[in-house]
Amino acid sequence: MKHQLNIVVASTRPGRVGPVFARWLEAYAREHGKFEPVITDIEAFGLPIFDEPRHPRLGQYENEHTKKWSEAIKAGDAYVFVTPEYNFFAAPALVNAVNYLAREWNYKPAGFLSYGGVSAGLRAVQAEKMLLTTLKIMPIPEAIAIPAFAQHLDEDGEFKANELVKDSANSMLDELHRWSEALKPLRAG
Repeated sequence: MKHQLNIVVASTRPGRVGPVFARWLEAYAREHGKFEPVITDIEAFGLPIFDEPRHPRLGQYENEHTKKWSEAIKAGDAYVFVTPEYNFFAAPALVNAVNYLAREWNYKPAGFLSYGGVSAGLRAVQAEKMLLTTLKIMPIPEAIAIPAFAQHLDEDGEFKANELVKDSANSMLDELHRWSEALKPLRAG
């Protein structure tokens, strides 16, 4: 049975490009063959600013949006966060969505597909790693970074990956699979 890879689209703003990269990664991961990829778009869950009355570690959610988000994240064995950079930091929607949950994230590896201008979203990734480790997520160093992302979109707005991006994706997916296997006993306990 293949591990589930949740491809988490971090941005929720109108006009965002994240879904374009998520669709490409979903197809690429499916072809890679070690995961069952699932696009998990934060925007689709309609999460307001954190609004649960109890701490997430208790898992006693009252709101339907939280329950749906919890089930989607719990189903994942590994994650790739498709993330832009906002003011040298993570997308606010991602920070909010991560903070909604606790145990659902535990003992799972995470990779990143970041995009942006010159920095390719790498400053956001560094900030996200600090947040994720507090929830017992293992961020791996292998990642996909896409600088000047608009140059990699065709006339229809679809992403055209070059060999460097594909090589990065292969390395990241291979490592995510290794880590997912290694952490599996901890998730079962």
